[in-house]
Amino acid sequence: MARSLNVNSAAWLFPFRGILYYSTHRFLWPLFKARLIPIILLSTFIYVLLFLFTYIPQVAFLAIFQGRTAWISGAFLVLGEGAAIVAALFEAFFVDETLVDIFDAVLVNEGHGELVTTSRVLYPQGDNIVQRLGKPTKGAVYAPFSLRQIVEFVILLPLNLVPVAGVPMFLLLTGYRAGPFHHWRYFQLLNVPKKQRKERIRQRQLHYTSFGTVALLLQLVPIFSMFFLMTTAVGSALWASELENRRGLLEQRREPAIPRYNDEEAA
Repeated sequence: MARSLNVNSAAWLFPFRGILYYSTHRFLWPLFKARLIPIILLSTFIYVLLFLFTYIPQVAFLAIFQGRTAWISGAFLVLGEGAAIVAALFEAFFVDETLVDIFDAVLVNEGHGELVTTSRVLYPQGDNIVQRLGKPTKGAVYAPFSLRQIVEFVILLPLNLVPVAGVPMFLLLTGYRAGPFHHWRYFQLLNVPKKQRKERIRQRQLHYTSFGTVALLLQLVPIFSMFFLMTTAVGSALWASELENRRGLLEQRREPAIPRYNDEEAA
């Protein structure tokens, strides 16, 4: 429990650390600026439509079961619907390649360029980290399109109808499924087989659930949902970097000690 609350390694804090890291590392800014106008226009259009035409009817329906709390649950319901629509549209047409670049750039900046070179060209020179990124040599996907995840998201939306506990249940169950997808690119770089990938996810399922839940909460913020999707990719890469650092330390400890040379024994 103490480890899960550790500020330096708690998985649920990495989405927030991603926001801070993005804000203080200028080489990442152009990746977002290139998507800024479509992000704002698309998000604003979707959320305005949903709140104009679906919020009041859904609150009226929820009020039958929840009374006054229907205003809160209705807001979460509409925000969830908006996040699902915006994410589906934006990820399908605009953002996945950008998320891959963000993830890889952070890994390179954190000293894991060797890992990135297993999947893409990395130029030795460039004005910044992003400009050093070459074309992928293998299929590069930050998170694969998952029809099952979208269907489950839609199925879980009615949980918001449940008074008090409904919203937390919706966030946790959605985070349970979504969390591991944020490390898809990491497993891809490691070339982890499917069976081993499932085992690693199972071992860290609580951490992935907490990460995915916080990531979803951030994406429910109107207008800024896609910005937070990008900063969450930064946080995901920072977590992967920490896991790589730990893996390196473990491998060093497993290496057999080299016997010290003794002049007298040699004689």
